Amino acid sequence: MILPIYLYGEAALRKPTGEIDKSYPELKTLIDNMFETLTNAEGCGLAAPQVGKSIRLFVVDGTELGEDYPDCVNFKQVFINPEIVEESDETSTYSEGCLSLPGISENVVRPKTIKVRYQDADFNWHEETFTDFRARIVQHEYDHLEAHVFTDRISPIRKTFVRGKLTNIAKGKTVPRYKYKH
Repeated sequence: MILPIYLYGEAALRKPTGEIDKSYPELKTLIDNMFETLTNAEGCGLAAPQVGKSIRLFVVDGTELGEDYPDCVNFKQVFINPEIVEESDETSTYSEGCLSLPGISENVVRPKTIKVRYQDADFNWHEETFTDFRARIVQHEYDHLEAHVFTDRISPIRKTFVRGKLTNIAKGKTVPRYKYKH
């Protein structure tokens, strides 16, 4: 089932998220629905707060980006209760967008490499290092679990430039091409 994606201004995007365990109700269905929603919206990552759930869960699917970003080939994963445990000093800058902030893209500086400890859909623990575009996708989605959106990471002058667009999204004046919630 395709879920509505919460847009900028929705309280769910700024709420703290809590860890979950195997007893979380209908988790497999939620994960399947998040992947279906992500595919429908033509995104590469979707965090639970973006579908109104204040839990530490996100899904990524970078396979469509594989031609431009070879590290994303076959990059389809579920991250439960993730924690970034290490970040490189080396950074990279890339123009990011977000399904919750339609029509906005801005340059964001992020660590080029990260190490993440997380659980998969079966609640097995993993510790994995991500670099380049994979690292960027994971960090972007992780930010949602920390109640942040990518515009929180841009320069003050750029924030001034996008303020009007953010206001329009929050007021319902921006209509994305996918199912959404204001």
